[in-house]
Amino acid sequence: MLSRSCAAVVLAALTGVLSVAGTPARAMVCMETSMTLDEVVDTITKQKSCESAMKVFQDCQLTASGDVQLGAAVEKKCEADFLPGLNTAQQQAYKREMRACDQKYRNKSGTMYLSFAAFCRAEVAQRTSQRALKAAGQRAR
Repeated sequence: MLSRSCAAVVLAALTGVLSVAGTPARAMVCMETSMTLDEVVDTITKQKSCESAMKVFQDCQLTASGDVQLGAAVEKKCEADFLPGLNTAQQQAYKREMRACDQKYRNKSGTMYLSFAAFCRAEVAQRTSQRALKAAGQRAR
């Protein structure tokens, strides 16, 4: 059972209201609690935006193969912002960028390189989301 203060930190981090001196603080959800990989994926999935999903990924990174699942959850969250609106050429460009992430570390051994590739892919999805939201006149949160 989580202590009351720990539960408050988790709740604040999950709702994105944790702040320091008026600026958003990094979510402490994984640093303050011991969550399973599936719980972290669920937390990423439940975020309101691509940006907040990426922050959870950054805070919960394992620098190992588990980051592949976390990164995939971020990709899915971010893709919801832009994937349906991409034309064929834009879809191909997006897929090319994703393949470049996969190729970058393909000949490296060690699970940390799987993590690096997962972060690369999540960052591509995040950037594409930011561009799509900007073009639509929305602000990325």
